[in-house]
Amino acid sequence: MVFGLFSKEKSLEKTIAKATNKLAQQVDRWGALESLKKDGSQEAVFGLCKLFGVTSMKGIEDEQEKDWVVETLVAKGKDALEPIIRYMKNAEQLAFPLRVLERIADRDKCLEVADALFKSEPPGYVRMPERRIDLMHWFSEWKGATDDEVVAKLTPYVTDFDENSRFAAIDGMATKDGAKIAPPLIAGLLRPEEESGRIKRTIVEVLEKSKAPLGDKADAVAAVLEGGGPLATDFKVVGGVVKKK
Repeated sequence: MVFGLFSKEKSLEKTIAKATNKLAQQVDRWGALESLKKDGSQEAVFGLCKLFGVTSMKGIEDEQEKDWVVETLVAKGKDALEPIIRYMKNAEQLAFPLRVLERIADRDKCLEVADALFKSEPPGYVRMPERRIDLMHWFSEWKGATDDEVVAKLTPYVTDFDENSRFAAIDGMATKDGAKIAPPLIAGLLRPEEESGRIKRTIVEVLEKSKAPLGDKADAVAAVLEGGGPLATDFKVVGGVVKKK
């Protein structure tokens, strides 16, 4: 009995390895993926999740396979929840598994998982920022999140070490309530450590488009805009908001 169980586990490991082998022929990967779907056990479903972390040699095939896995996991519903959450704990990229999560879990569960993921990604230096960037993109676009929740989660990353992470946080706030996004974005614009012209311009553009009230920071923002360069040419502060010239 023990030998039979061991043999089954080894067989499953081989199937998962074949399904996630980016150098294999697509027909072989498809066969392995179908076997994992048919198996349906929690470990087999976890094996399906692992495909999200593999990029095959051909872009079209890669997208087809990942989309197929998304739909397969969604079809399994709550049975896929534990494996997808377990997979995301150590995944370097989160875009595809988060697409599954929002379709199989209710709002409370999604928030619970998002909270845990954000806690696992404290602002600061990280070798692979793609994980936190994927998380911010998803959370800011997820229809279940309120403006207050998005601003609260993304604010710490407006001053993140990684420039692309800062950009993702700012961009994620771009369509939210101007009054709510103003404080963190203004703080990001005014901080002495911010040297990126790209980041400064993005903040100013978001403040302008959202008509964010500058409040008692209006003069300080105006001073930044009047400091020379492209910002001085394109923007000004009028009536406590940023406007295009």
